[in-house]
Amino acid sequence: MNTVTNAMRAHILTAAVPYIKQYTDKYVVVKYGGNAMTDPELKKSVMNDLLLLQLVGVKVVLVHGGGPDINSTLAAMNIESKFNNGLRVTDKETMNVVQMVLAGKVNKGLVADLIGFGGRAVGLCGVDGEMIQVHKKNEELGYVGEVDTIDPKVIDDVISKGYIPVISSIGCDAEGNVYNVNADTAAAKIAGALQAETMVAMTNIDGVLRDVHDPNSLIPKITMAEAEQLKAEGIIAGGMIPKVDCCLEAINAGAQKVFIINGEIPHAILIELLTDEGLGTMFVK
Repeated sequence: MNTVTNAMRAHILTAAVPYIKQYTDKYVVVKYGGNAMTDPELKKSVMNDLLLLQLVGVKVVLVHGGGPDINSTLAAMNIESKFNNGLRVTDKETMNVVQMVLAGKVNKGLVADLIGFGGRAVGLCGVDGEMIQVHKKNEELGYVGEVDTIDPKVIDDVISKGYIPVISSIGCDAEGNVYNVNADTAAAKIAGALQAETMVAMTNIDGVLRDVHDPNSLIPKITMAEAEQLKAEGIIAGGMIPKVDCCLEAINAGAQKVFIINGEIPHAILIELLTDEGLGTMFVK
């Protein structure tokens, strides 16, 4: 029995070698969110996946949001949460809370988690080193930023010293005003600016399904042209559209490929990146 088990282990490890070679010394940007951020066991699996990738020479970048934490903090402070077309209306008072929660509680919590599992990490937000430069999206939304440019120098500096950068999705304008930025968009723009080998978007869904009622209808690979066709056919619809648009945005900006994976599956990142089978949907040019 032990011989079979050891043979299986050896097979799994040797099968991962070509993939490890593909990603060594390349950037992998992980957009972290959904249930994988709140479930302790899933969080543990994500942290261990990131640390393993870093140990084999991958330049790991973790980008996160934190909507549920923002909502609960606003509620505790008796500040009403308002949304417009799915985007948080962010007045000055709300922005102060967003900054406190994202760049503080959530960001430093993730850094502490990585350290707890034996890693080295540095918490950053888009204001640091003017990494995420934005302008106001519109007056209705208030302090919600539209990304203009990404300066990845501070990310490279942190990685070169052996740390995983953990980045919260906050940006600033030329006058030093701070803005809330959609985390998916921030991750896509960062992946593009780094010319990342891949971006991994962790969600609570398996990927793009040809039939939303049939979990076996997962589409494993989609080109940019095919994505537009699937939108036109209504197969990519509703809340899936902005997720897919962010994937396409990352590729347009310079990322080689993007995966949408279900973060509720333990070790989903390693399964997707280092095995033949994978488990989500891959977007390519």
